[in-house]
Amino acid sequence: MSTPVFDENLMCDFAVRDPYGYFAELRENDPIHWNPKHKAWIITRYDDVTATIKNPHLTASRIEPFRQAVSKSANSPEVDETFGILADWMVFLDPPHHTRMRRLVSRVFAPPVVRARTQAMNEVVDSLIAELPVGVPVDIMESFAAPLPAIVIAQMLGVPPIDRHLFKEWSDLITALVFGAYDNPDRFRSAARGMMELKNYLLELINKFEKNPEDNLISLLLEHEDGDSLSRDELISTCTLLLFGGHETTTNLITSGLLALLEFPEQMADLRANRDIFPMAVEELIRFDGPARATVRLVKEDHEYGGVKFTAGERVFIANPAANHDPRVFVNPGQLDLRRNPTNHMGFGFGLHFCLGAPLARLEVELALGALMNKFSRIEMACTREALSWHPTMLSRGLHKLPVVLHH
Repeated sequence: MSTPVFDENLMCDFAVRDPYGYFAELRENDPIHWNPKHKAWIITRYDDVTATIKNPHLTASRIEPFRQAVSKSANSPEVDETFGILADWMVFLDPPHHTRMRRLVSRVFAPPVVRARTQAMNEVVDSLIAELPVGVPVDIMESFAAPLPAIVIAQMLGVPPIDRHLFKEWSDLITALVFGAYDNPDRFRSAARGMMELKNYLLELINKFEKNPEDNLISLLLEHEDGDSLSRDELISTCTLLLFGGHETTTNLITSGLLALLEFPEQMADLRANRDIFPMAVEELIRFDGPARATVRLVKEDHEYGGVKFTAGERVFIANPAANHDPRVFVNPGQLDLRRNPTNHMGFGFGLHFCLGAPLARLEVELALGALMNKFSRIEMACTREALSWHPTMLSRGLHKLPVVLHH
């Protein structure tokens, strides 16, 4: 009997639907794997993932090569400017630029700052839950998980309620570019259009709050820290990153977290009965099926690691899901265990680029899932697991929709 040929297409149905099963074969048999189709190294074991993220021979600065290639084919000033804004996102920066930007931005996500907004977040959660229908199928993503973080981050940035729907539209357009939506060939021009509209809108907000500061993140970011402050361009880039990171990934995390609880009803029952375990339950939900599918680095200089020679310019895909399901680190990783308390998971990254918005995401997930369980005594899937579909993106993991039936 012949052995099936491994599908090198990271966008194949199996890889998109079940990255944990897909990457498991590589993790066990070829943990530092050269993928000829995508011309990239795939890193899958937990220890290799952490070592790779810390590797000084790699760089997070990967926008410029992509920018040059796309700008030539797109022939659009707006596309080129969009990549210029992305290039200043902290996730694409190395020290010392990254160190300075992170120092100036980290204050807006300090735990006390985030916790101070709990009441405002609960009000958003309650208003959305009040609109959910009972006893009939509803897409919990469209009606709850998607609008919640979009409203919260827009509110935190100081966006008037009447304009918050615009942020959702802009975020969706930018998502298609950043995460590599392979089902959208026009994503570059669409993303550029959204980015230019967003940039102009943010400039108006920045000018407004510079003259009259209010209790919001933009006003905080305008303040000086140790005699330094963000430039206009850095402010624009930072605000677009906060919008994007504060919306898309949290939406996916709330949705996949609920799906995991529905698939492990005994775990949901434990959480309903023991709300004190919520903080570590959130960590396990992130480990079990988090919103990151891969982290990308470029090889900065020739070097050797793990008996493999890396050449400058090569891409490296760091498979967060594979690390989070590595049985060498997590016992029975395919089992959801809300009492596991996996504080070493890779759901928010690791090291210098650990997600700044993690405190906000954790709180939103806890408030969202907690409110759903408070309001509804029973939540059921309205379709089979096989009927669910996932966005075909290279770097993120998210459902198209999650139909459920809610019962009082």
